[in-house]
Amino acid sequence: MSAQNGLVQRLWSYCNILRDDGLSYGDYLEQLTYLLFLKMADEQTKPPFSRPSIVPEGLDWPSLLDRDGDELEVHYRHVLTELGKGSGMLGVIFRKAQNRIQDPAKLRRLVVDLIDRENWLTLDADVKGDAYEGLLEKNAEDVKTGAGQYFTPRPLIRAIVEVVRPEPGTTICDPACGTGGFLLAAHEWLSQNPLLDRDQKRHLRFDALRGWEIVDATARLCVMNLLLHGIGSEEADSPIAVDDALKADPGDRFDMVLTNPPFGKKSSMTFVNEEGGVAREDLVVVRDDFWTSTSNKQLNFVQHVKTLLRIGGRAAVVVPDNVLFEGGAGETVRRKLLHECDVHTLLRLPTGVFYAQGVKANVLFFERKPASETPWTRELWVYDLRTNQHFTLKQNPLRHEHLQEFIASYSPQDRAARQECERFKRFSYDELLQRDKVSLDLVWLRDESLEDMDNLPPPEVIAQEIV
Repeated sequence: MSAQNGLVQRLWSYCNILRDDGLSYGDYLEQLTYLLFLKMADEQTKPPFSRPSIVPEGLDWPSLLDRDGDELEVHYRHVLTELGKGSGMLGVIFRKAQNRIQDPAKLRRLVVDLIDRENWLTLDADVKGDAYEGLLEKNAEDVKTGAGQYFTPRPLIRAIVEVVRPEPGTTICDPACGTGGFLLAAHEWLSQNPLLDRDQKRHLRFDALRGWEIVDATARLCVMNLLLHGIGSEEADSPIAVDDALKADPGDRFDMVLTNPPFGKKSSMTFVNEEGGVAREDLVVVRDDFWTSTSNKQLNFVQHVKTLLRIGGRAAVVVPDNVLFEGGAGETVRRKLLHECDVHTLLRLPTGVFYAQGVKANVLFFERKPASETPWTRELWVYDLRTNQHFTLKQNPLRHEHLQEFIASYSPQDRAARQECERFKRFSYDELLQRDKVSLDLVWLRDESLEDMDNLPPPEVIAQEIV
């Protein structure tokens, strides 16, 4: 155990050394990802694996060990450039890769002292995976980089997976996967099942999980995060596609979609106009499988998730408040969703839990159903974890115990056994239809902070709640 702790400590200490040279956590993570992949690919060629190398000779791990000083730095840049031209897992990891470590001596120490000393393939997945996840979280906290937008709070992800309960053989997709939090939590839930047979374990490792991520740098962190947790392998196809998930229907259908799409409201393109000024133009997504065409990114993701689900497939989607009440395209999407799917649960999230400040968000749970003249949604159960709740990222972060009452109220084993309580309320389909614009922004608890001006929350909490 102490050796494992030592590895985590060394990962952190090297990070601090490189941060003195101006590297961000994100830069360090990227360099660590490139070097870890090369080392793990090299380990695959040795006993007991003895597989052919997937990295061309001369661009592999031994080629880095053989060099020192400026020669090492020049060769490392060459390796990154050449491997970035590859396909599959190599392409995703090394696409547009650049060396950020300008000091050859520090690069040599990273290669020889930190990474070459460990046998990463035989190391417990929990150890190396948790260390990497820790670095991802630190990177998310680094406000300057904006990396927090790719990082959903892990206690929330675990609670969502706990209530949707994926089963062996399930295919799970995240069309905006960031650094892979939902896919990892689903994998962890499934891998804890003691009854998995050999075929189910192989399916879980290679075929169960799929993701899309539009940003190259984030996709490579996600792929390495999955690899270190024992998902996929260096020589297999990448489970993550680097692409804009919204641009087309991929044709694939999944049993489950778990996702937290980007919070930016509009899809837009920046261009230089005839007068030489910079202008922005909203991009309206037009797809035959969508109910309505709009430039609102979140409404498009909700429609996209419906498309990705097979009949009977289940989804949990993090959506901002505007998806619940916006008119026009928003109303169309809500009416269609309530009719064609069983929209059974809504979790109103507190503010102060996301790295993007002031975000008011919810989790929408629904199940895709076959075509029907009558609506599939009979009732929507809403759990309010927002009213009179105050969380912050540092002083009072959201923890798993804060979600225990929601998990119990959700009643994953038998939703028919649900009971109303102070924070959990049932709304019939008819009640929803009678609301202005079929708004799902449902509130019934009295907000004490509005009534008691003498008992205001701390200024930083108020600042986070101002949108």
